Amino acid sequence: MDASIWSNELIELFIVIGNKRANDFWAGNLQKDEELHMDSPVEKRKNFITQKYKEGKFRKTLLASLTKEELNKALCAAVVKPDVLETMALLFSGADVMCTTGDPVHSTPYLLAKKAGQSLQMEFLYHNKFSDFPQHDIHFEGGLSQESSQSTFLCDFLYQAPSAASKVSSEKKLLEETNKKWCVLEGGFLSYYENDKSTTPNGTININEVICLAVHKEDFYLNTGPIFTFEIYLPSERAFLFGAETSQGQRKWTEAIAKHFVPFVAESLTEADYDLIGQLYYKDCHALDQWRQGWFAMDKSSLHFCLQVQEVQEDRIYLRRLQELTTSTMVQNGEKMDVLLLVEKGRTLYIHGHTKLDFTVWHTAIEKAAGTDGNALQDQQLSKNDVPIIVNSCIAFVTQYGLGCKYIYQKNGDPLHVNELLESFKKDARSFKLRAGKHQLEDVTDVLKSFLSDIDDALLTKELYPYWISALDTQDDKERIKKYGAFIHTLPGVNRATLAALIEHLYRVQKCSEINQMNSHNLALAFSSCLFQTKGQTSEEVNVIEDLIDNYVEIFEVQEDQVKQMDIENSFITKWKDTQVSQAGDLLIEVYVERKEPDCSIIIRISPVMEAEELTNDMLAIKNIIPIKGDIWATFEVIENEELERPLHYTENVLEQVLRWSSLAEPGSAYLVVKRFLSTDTIKHYNERRALESIKEGTLKIKEEPSKILSGNKFQDRYCVLRDGYLFLYKDMKSSKHDKMFPLSSMKFYLGVKKKMKPPTSWGLTAYSEKHHWHLCCDSLQTQMEWMASIFIAQHENDIRPPAGQERKRSITKNPKIGGLPLIPIQQERNATQALEISRVQEQNWKNCDSVKSLIQSLGTARWRRELPWWPTAWSTGIVNFEIEPENIGVSTVWRTQRLRSSLGS
Repeated sequence: MDASIWSNELIELFIVIGNKRANDFWAGNLQKDEELHMDSPVEKRKNFITQKYKEGKFRKTLLASLTKEELNKALCAAVVKPDVLETMALLFSGADVMCTTGDPVHSTPYLLAKKAGQSLQMEFLYHNKFSDFPQHDIHFEGGLSQESSQSTFLCDFLYQAPSAASKVSSEKKLLEETNKKWCVLEGGFLSYYENDKSTTPNGTININEVICLAVHKEDFYLNTGPIFTFEIYLPSERAFLFGAETSQGQRKWTEAIAKHFVPFVAESLTEADYDLIGQLYYKDCHALDQWRQGWFAMDKSSLHFCLQVQEVQEDRIYLRRLQELTTSTMVQNGEKMDVLLLVEKGRTLYIHGHTKLDFTVWHTAIEKAAGTDGNALQDQQLSKNDVPIIVNSCIAFVTQYGLGCKYIYQKNGDPLHVNELLESFKKDARSFKLRAGKHQLEDVTDVLKSFLSDIDDALLTKELYPYWISALDTQDDKERIKKYGAFIHTLPGVNRATLAALIEHLYRVQKCSEINQMNSHNLALAFSSCLFQTKGQTSEEVNVIEDLIDNYVEIFEVQEDQVKQMDIENSFITKWKDTQVSQAGDLLIEVYVERKEPDCSIIIRISPVMEAEELTNDMLAIKNIIPIKGDIWATFEVIENEELERPLHYTENVLEQVLRWSSLAEPGSAYLVVKRFLSTDTIKHYNERRALESIKEGTLKIKEEPSKILSGNKFQDRYCVLRDGYLFLYKDMKSSKHDKMFPLSSMKFYLGVKKKMKPPTSWGLTAYSEKHHWHLCCDSLQTQMEWMASIFIAQHENDIRPPAGQERKRSITKNPKIGGLPLIPIQQERNATQALEISRVQEQNWKNCDSVKSLIQSLGTARWRRELPWWPTAWSTGIVNFEIEPENIGVSTVWRTQRLRSSLGS
């Protein structure tokens, strides 16, 4: 074998398994009369190969009696041993190559094999992770098998509503008009007759044309008794309702129908206990340029789907975790079309139906499944971290407004307002937003405590109550913390996530106790009764909660860098006045394109995971800028009153950089700007110099802080050489030994030198290490840019843009700007007079912007108000409400809106 194509492991795998051993499995049940002969025709050979490998017709059947769960369990046990043949037999008998192992770290069979050092097992599993394994026949109720779906024959009496009924889903009274019909499913057609003696059908449905099948889990009562209904939707805007007398009969018919119209590539969807199954058009973050067809199934609160781009892999969205669920209308081919947007955990899906009727069915079902359904924690609308949205919203609001408020959580809110807020959250927590000025801090804190007090079971669960209390008897701190951790791991998933979020919040609050007077004991007094749901309040309960807060880092195994991040954020929130934060925890930042001018700015949402590449791409898209071929654009951070600026690498986390501004003397003067940085010519020149060993060299004037190597406090000439990931400093060009060398990987280089350093020229660089600053002056602007470009490229080893010039990531939402999130400024310090003056000046700048019309069109009519340069200032000062409501539109808002519409000619 050619070792340049086949890996050593793969060659060894071929040898170990071998043709004979493989055939012992694949042809272990092959009868003599089914064997393939040397002179067999091509068509027969093709059928034989299909039957042997795709259908697995001749496999050994020793494992056929095992259930899927038993096969998976056996697979997990096999992969840690060297017998690859056993793994092959299990895998090709129906075991799931990606099944869960029960090990939180080694969660797949591949990872188990890796842990055990079984390289051949790893190689086998890797090459079969996307294989389509044939399964032994599994007989459904009524004798229907998976392989026999296309030859299914069913006949029985069913109740059937008039086929012209287009309001079947909403008007169940139509069932009163139903009659029993003799129904026959044969050859892919469902025909219904007046009775079982009739030879001419009343109507026929081509099952292959079905776009949606709805199964009603709740029975409906007629005079004759209960019936179990299902609906069939066709692209001709026709809907048919049928009803069986038993749930078994309903299941038999719906399974048979689904097997006919759902293609083989999405067959896994039919295995779910679905309420809806069918085909929809979709767009997702992989391809927003065109609509594609995908297959979807609704199973309780989960939306399962198979999309084209996933190569037949099934995925799902848990609808209660949706971060956004909105509908909009768009025009396509001259016709209006309803579109549903779903956002969950970074995945975005736009879907629309074939017809208005089937879209309404899907929309209604998804909206219902995504809502609150009960008073238990797991029945609430959840965040992406499985924390109820009501809890996250209250925590976010208190974090932004309450860290510096004295005796927070000890002050009582207005009971009437608290009840109103609770009802609003229960109605639709996802769309309800807490707003500064409109909602009082004390009301929000009471909402959080009331919600935790009234859920069906205590957050810490009543079953564990004696265990929590008894843990206090353990005097050793480490042992007691270990017990708390064990109790937490036994909590249901939503309880565990909610407790972690709440205790993290209380830990953050007590870290600001010098300001808010709320230490861990006071917080425990405020929360113990609602977390345990006890009528009274005992010292033991208080001590447990105080223990959880004080030992949050150890109990929840929080990393040191996370604690440091929290301290930075606390400082950021309590000290930096000129910023805004969204309720989702994302930072809302004003970002500029090319230059810092009002008409060049956009308020954009910076999520905790956003990288510089994504921000750069989003800003260019918003401003409709298409970079010239060969130009590389980057996001720059500008600090120290615009004296220093630095290009961010495309993989750098934007929020992480912004949070560090809180340590600056004037954090409010820092900002981000997207502009041109490098070109392909610069990169080419760099690569040519690298071939000559020395990338960049020349004499620079240098000053250091604090002074260690250079004597005195003035700029001095040094010969600098950039090579092998280091910047070397020589006393002069003739020196053979360097005075100092800087590892580029541990330093940040900024364009510019602070004026207070009294630089001898206007051009230079500033280098920051952990405890040292170096100021380097150049003799010209060109030299400055050459040094900066060379250092940047060397720092990142020539990896300065996404591979092949393609962006690695796209924004998770079509509109990456503020979107549907409300702005929540940390503090409001400007008064109305100041705000009006600022708005007047910015509005004049807006008037002078030449690209108003194109900008509005690019944003879409539904959100244009949110993106006006003067709008964030107006909102943050309290002049107008961000989410425009008729009663909240002030005179100035109406005037501006009318003026803008006038300028657009609408």
